Amino acid sequence: MADTPKPNKRRARKSARDTAAKKPGLGLRVLRAVRRVLVWGGGGIAGFVLIWTLLYALINPPTNAYMLSESRRLGGVSQDWVALDRIAPVMIRSAVAAEDANFCLHWGLDVNAIRDAMERGRGGASTISQQVVKNVFLWHGRSWARKSIEALWTPVTEVFWSKRRILEIYLNVAEFDAGVFGVQAAARHYFGVDAADLTATQAARLAAILPAPKERSAANPSSFTRNRAAQILQGAATIAADGRAECFER
Repeated sequence: MADTPKPNKRRARKSARDTAAKKPGLGLRVLRAVRRVLVWGGGGIAGFVLIWTLLYALINPPTNAYMLSESRRLGGVSQDWVALDRIAPVMIRSAVAAEDANFCLHWGLDVNAIRDAMERGRGGASTISQQVVKNVFLWHGRSWARKSIEALWTPVTEVFWSKRRILEIYLNVAEFDAGVFGVQAAARHYFGVDAADLTATQAARLAAILPAPKERSAANPSSFTRNRAAQILQGAATIAADGRAECFER
């Protein structure tokens, strides 16, 4: 007759069985590990974005991916950083009128403009804030990945940067000709003056070439560019009169 297991052995076996039953399976352990990696990775990315955005609220971006690419291609680029206070007010209004007339009314994404563009089956509708995020932090080119990151990053930028800071950076990194970046370099390149001394017509012409700076000229404008500049002149006057320039004018 076999010996009856001692009580302490029975308890040990039962405890081992309970522990094995409670231990998660391999699939569940892997799932939990992946979740931890995603949480920590997402937190790290979010922290990096916040720090980088806050940094450029205080210091001027030294360069960006597109400028570096163009510098390698052309053997150098021209850019002279200038504070917003040293840019002719009419130039600032012209850029806003040309690229984002509702700049003072939205939080980075112009939902109405995006909806209209989608209904018409066209792209575009990028606000100045979105263009700044693309130019400073991201890369050029059309892709859903970049547009998605841009759409998420833009409201963060609007939280930590003032409207004046957004415009200051925009006007200093925008491309106005091959290798010519920023309104100060553009004013000297096309008209031989400083950004502070631009006339209304000169400012409107510079704003008119912003969407396609390598195809248009502010110094020798085509009839299209002249007509576009005339529209921008009217638009700049309109946003000054109806209050849509209040968020960036002192």
